[in-house]
Amino acid sequence: MRYKLTFVAGLALGYVIGTRAGRERYQQMKKAAKDFARNPAVRNAAESAAQTGRQYAGKAAHVVGDKVGDRLPSSVTDRVSALRGRAHVNGQFREDDDWGTSNT
Repeated sequence: MRYKLTFVAGLALGYVIGTRAGRERYQQMKKAAKDFARNPAVRNAAESAAQTGRQYAGKAAHVVGDKVGDRLPSSVTDRVSALRGRAHVNGQFREDDDWGTSNT
């Protein structure tokens, strides 16, 4: 419910800003947002946050996997192992060492 309320509030705010400001202001805000997103410091911070999130998610998945064990269906365990980068290919497990990284 909280996310729906946040979405509706953002939608209403966008509508109000858009109707009052007009097309020129919209173009200015759009350019400012693109410039912000292209800033190397912002990109590095976003990549760092994503990498930290992947590390914590990997640790959490390992802990949950240890606790749940063999109680999960094989379809779920196959998907989890694929997401971890140990997908089963041609009868062997493979490691994807660059999954989720970028060249920025």
